[in-house]
Amino acid sequence: MTGEGTVRLRPPNNTLSERAIGWWRTQWLVAAFVPVAVLGVLAASIAPARTWLLVAAVAVAVIGVAGAVLFPGWWYRLHRWEVTGEAVYIRTGAFWQEWRIAPMSRIQTVDTVRGPLERAFGLSTVTVTTASSKGALRIEGLDHELAAELSAQLTRVTQATPGDAT
Repeated sequence: MTGEGTVRLRPPNNTLSERAIGWWRTQWLVAAFVPVAVLGVLAASIAPARTWLLVAAVAVAVIGVAGAVLFPGWWYRLHRWEVTGEAVYIRTGAFWQEWRIAPMSRIQTVDTVRGPLERAFGLSTVTVTTASSKGALRIEGLDHELAAELSAQLTRVTQATPGDAT
């Protein structure tokens, strides 16, 4: 039986912004474009290897487009987060799911980051650094305004929460 205020493993309630799907798709396409472009330039420059380089470029392009189509929607359905008065909960991962809990008393810093692609999609990443050897918790794909509010909320709550003496 768990009492009020007990931190326990449970599914987080909140989803990411739906714009995260487009952000992840764009990341896939950009990651595929670079090797495709390099292989294309090499194919144009090295006549004896042209066929194999073009085959490799097409294979990378197909994998990049397939990944951009298949994975982001799946990731969106799997990734969850939630903040309560006691802890930050996240669930990430597709093949290997990771569920993490950061009690408020263990939070050391809260950061908000917006890379160029995130800014283009109106998104931000909130990073919650704890005393855990596992590393920080990252909530990616949040609406920028929500991320700013979440960072302010976490800062207020952690300042009001006594530290863990252990």
